[in-house]
Amino acid sequence: MRCPRRSSGSGGEDSPNIGWKVCETNRGRDARGVFPPHEVAQVKAIACELPKKHGVALSRFSRSELHRFVVEQAICEASASTIGRWLSEDAIRPWRVKSWIFPRDPDFLEKAGRALDLYAGLWEGEPLDPREQVISADAKPSIQARARIHPSAPPAPGRSQRVEHEYERKGALTYFDAWDVRNGGVIGRSEPTGGIAPFDRLVHQVMTREPYASAPRVFWIVDNGSDHRGKASIKRLQKRWRNLLLVHLPVHGSWLNQVEIYHSIIQRKLLAPNDFNSTAELARALNHFEHHYNQIAKPFAWNFTRQDLAELLDRIDQHTATEPAAAAIEDSSPITAHPRDDDHQRDQPELAMTA
Repeated sequence: MRCPRRSSGSGGEDSPNIGWKVCETNRGRDARGVFPPHEVAQVKAIACELPKKHGVALSRFSRSELHRFVVEQAICEASASTIGRWLSEDAIRPWRVKSWIFPRDPDFLEKAGRALDLYAGLWEGEPLDPREQVISADAKPSIQARARIHPSAPPAPGRSQRVEHEYERKGALTYFDAWDVRNGGVIGRSEPTGGIAPFDRLVHQVMTREPYASAPRVFWIVDNGSDHRGKASIKRLQKRWRNLLLVHLPVHGSWLNQVEIYHSIIQRKLLAPNDFNSTAELARALNHFEHHYNQIAKPFAWNFTRQDLAELLDRIDQHTATEPAAAAIEDSSPITAHPRDDDHQRDQPELAMTA
């Protein structure tokens, strides 16, 4: 390739001081990015494979590492930026990782569908009585109290809030909470540890107050945690509370538990950054936030139905019939933004078996 360039002479266009410098390139191509199609295809194919298949001690390729590998293997001499452009054309991002869980319960649809029906105001095909209540309950375990070595600094003009990186561990607690699906609002309590007895205390705290005490039925949607697992928990709780019906989600179905949305809210708005001098201070903060949030709480706008879940599981089956891909599970969102709190649009949990 020849690159004409004027000399620094002071003459006009016809001046004899005009010179030309020859720019030789040794890249072997006369145009940007012109490589044989089979090289482009081979680079893309390698980007879609795990590095360990090629004996590379990496969990995933970055752009520069992919570039280094294909050059060392004499596959292609394209630059890292050119390879990045090829991958971008097909939206291939080998450096990104997303985990997921395939449903293993053969009755996943039926078990999860009962909870989704309750969110829609139905039970066994019949509308719920207006007096009947739906509770979504769980525990957020091992919330640590971390006391920063130096005090945090508040925001200032041109400066964000500053939090000391080093901290001292001051213990941990478990936060049990029950989200009111139909009315909005949360009832919670802090406990030193998890377990059956602490969960039963949460149930007592809820079931002894109105409107739950006098409701014809109170449906409790829970996952399969050890605090409330299996038929033994159903027998135990329904013996104590005649109007309580425990509804278990299937294994790996906790993403359908609405209380997880509230957990994401307290994580963002209260627990990050974590700066508490004791578990007692942490428990008070959780309690104060609960009272604060209940002043504005409204039911989550949940729009993921039993039919949506059935279609989702069908798409997963179609993908697993060909390759272990999880792209189809991201198409449906079970909630929409809260009508009075724009922050809720960022409270959506990972969907459809994602971990």
